[in-house]
Amino acid sequence: MSDTIEIKASKNGPYLIASGATFTDAAGNVKTLDGKMVALCRCGQSANKPFCDGTHKKINFQAEEATLSLPVLEGAAA
Repeated sequence: MSDTIEIKASKNGPYLIASGATFTDAAGNVKTLDGKMVALCRCGQSANKPFCDGTHKKINFQAEEATLSLPVLEGAAA
């Protein structure tokens, strides 16, 4: 397991999180997306929030690219 998690804000697009991300949905269900890249809405217009549905392309969303590496907290990773 890595000691960090990388979140990339793609140019003019969503936040991308590498595979293996674990999240809790609104109903309290814990889900792990093994082997899949997670794309989170960055433009605020997705009909499938918090996930990206490609709306940023339709509305001509403009934003710079950036990468953030965060430490994984003990006990927080599955």
